[in-house]
Amino acid sequence: MYRGIYTGASAMLVQEKALDVVANNLANAESAGFRGRINVNKSFPQLLVSRMESAQDAPGLSPSVTPLGDAALNVVLSETAMATRRGPIQVTDNPLDVAIDGEGFFAVQDTAGNTFYTRAGHFSKNAAGELVNADGMLVLGDGGPIALGDAISCFIDDRGQVVADGDVIAQLQIVAFERPTYLRQVGRSLLTATPQAGLPQPTGAVRLVRGALERANVNVVEEMTAMIEVNRAYEMAARSVTIQDEMTGRLISTFSRVG
Repeated sequence: MYRGIYTGASAMLVQEKALDVVANNLANAESAGFRGRINVNKSFPQLLVSRMESAQDAPGLSPSVTPLGDAALNVVLSETAMATRRGPIQVTDNPLDVAIDGEGFFAVQDTAGNTFYTRAGHFSKNAAGELVNADGMLVLGDGGPIALGDAISCFIDDRGQVVADGDVIAQLQIVAFERPTYLRQVGRSLLTATPQAGLPQPTGAVRLVRGALERANVNVVEEMTAMIEVNRAYEMAARSVTIQDEMTGRLISTFSRVG
């Protein structure tokens, strides 16, 4: 009986986490370069269901635990993985905007020297004449941060070369990961490497789209459908727990009358 309650409760927790993921995807559907997340659920057959027994005759002792068996039907939200499909390309005609048409990520660096990776290619020149992303982080090239100086005319070509006043001054650093689904999201469109994702490796020839941005790879219709399914699954799990609880109450009432 209790296993049914635990199974229903675990399903409710999974759907609650799934709803958080869907809500986050929808909230960032308009963020350039955002990568949606996908739930990865797994069964949890090793979860041991136990019952706590109070120590009535020995108040100073801790309650004992009686194992009731495993809960093979329980599920848990194991992790979330990054969706790797490319988002739609939006033409902006900004000479410093650029979108990756294929695999790979731009490398950017914060003021503390931490490196992050992103598909958001909305770049600009800051007051110090450096190429930065929308969050003000330095965009990294083959030689580190890219200095545009006092150049009047700047653009990024379809091979990732940064051109200032007619001269190529840098090559954008674009890297790829062996298992990009394991990249961890930090902020709207920033990603950080994890041991599971592997080390960043330089990509080969990557085609870029000049004067364009990659939008989020989130399909709003699919996410709304997923939200409806999650809500229905949560309601069914909650109903299951209620039924199990009512049956437990009836059993207790029946046996108490027999006694």
